[in-house]
Order: sequence, then structure tokens, then C-alpha cells
Amino acid sequence: MKQIDIFVISLASPILVGIYENNALIDTISNEGKTSEVLPEIFEDILKKYTIKNIIYVNGPGSYMAIKVAYIFLKTICITKHTNFYACSGFEVNKNSPIKALGKKYFVQDENKNITMRVLNEDEKLSDFVLPNIININHYKKETLPNYQLPAVV
Repeated sequence: MKQIDIFVISLASPILVGIYENNALIDTISNEGKTSEVLPEIFEDILKKYTIKNIIYVNGPGSYMAIKVAYIFLKTICITKHTNFYACSGFEVNKNSPIKALGKKYFVQDENKNITMRVLNEDEKLSDFVLPNIININHYKKETLPNYQLPAVV
């Protein structure tokens, strides 16, 4: 079976999964729906066709439930298939655009990579999440725990 790398963006709908061969994007899977329903369907097909070397996922910030489900599902795949697991920030795949948080609030990242939550100005533009065309495994973090960025309860 052909060996590939996988890149998963599940912070928003549609969920994006990139398939990479020799670090280059060769296929994109885009699917609307809940992470808990969509990821198993996508990976069922992928695992029939390929051997996965590495999985990279966006570990936040964003939907608490989507991040948690993606982490548990992908970590399980990595353990059972002896696959490497990496993470990156959502800001790396959306041009550092604000990411939906709670209600009307969005996560934003400043030039020092500090993440805060605020309401957007009317003129602020949002960028979609986009799979990279080329990946470099050395660029991604080996620390894969979710980056929930939950505010303190008051």
C-alpha cells in the first residue's frame, strides 16, 4: 500500500482532510457535518487505500467538542496503526484570521502569538481554513494535546 501523510482541519465545517505523498497535497476530502460522524467515515476509506505515516491535526483554538473528538479519534488511530502524531494551530491554516469561539466572540492571535477572545469589528474579514499544498513534518509540534483556550467561568 502507498504510504501517505494526513492533515486534518476539524475546527469548522466543512471538515478538511488532506492526503499528502512526498510532502505534496495529492487529494482533498471536504465533508460537512459533525466531527464525530465525519472523521470515522473519511478514515474508513483512507485506511482501505493507504498506509499512514504521519497525521497532523489542528489542535485549536475553536470548537471545544470538535477538538476533543478529533484528538481522541486521531490519537487512537496513531496508537493502533503505529503512526506519528503532530499538531498545529488553527491560525497557521487560516492566514491568522479570527476563529469562532463562543456566541459572537472570536479567538484572535497577536504578533506575539498570544491568544485572546473578543467580539469582531464590523469591518474585520474572516479567512477560511485551507490545507497547505506542501507540508514539512519538522514544522509541526509533537505536543498534540488540544489547545482549548477556554475562558475562566465567572
